[in-house]
Amino acid sequence: MFDQINGMPVHALVLHAAVVFVPLLALLAIVYAVLPRWRSKIGWAALLLSIAAPAATYVAMASGSKLRDRLVANGMSGPPLEQIDDHMGFGTLTFYFSLGLGIVTLIMVILTLRTPNRRLPLPADIGLAVIMVALAALSGYYVFKTGDSGAQAVWGTSS
Repeated sequence: MFDQINGMPVHALVLHAAVVFVPLLALLAIVYAVLPRWRSKIGWAALLLSIAAPAATYVAMASGSKLRDRLVANGMSGPPLEQIDDHMGFGTLTFYFSLGLGIVTLIMVILTLRTPNRRLPLPADIGLAVIMVALAALSGYYVFKTGDSGAQAVWGTSS
């Protein structure tokens, strides 16, 4: 399922969804967390991205694992395989941080939909906002590291 479509690695087809959705989720989560007046305008997008970003990241991670298995079966070893393994490590962290961000964002959106002025009691609002901003920063950082390490593995080495 995650290996190939018409001879093309699924990973090459789906990784772009994660590269787009995770930063968008991070951006919307930060805005949602720190600007309560915008919550009614962006809540639907934050809700959709809180599901789509981790899902896209999971599919990219699973398809990347299948691609690695195929490359090893075709004889890849040594430093190129080590680069791919580093890339996979960053991808795994991206998945876990985007999943955490998606869950916290989903909770925040659902809880704020239940309140008339779209604001939780101050300690809960601040607590969830701090967690969302931290997870958004980590998700953004690791999606960058994953993409950069993947590009370096495919197109060249870093200096």
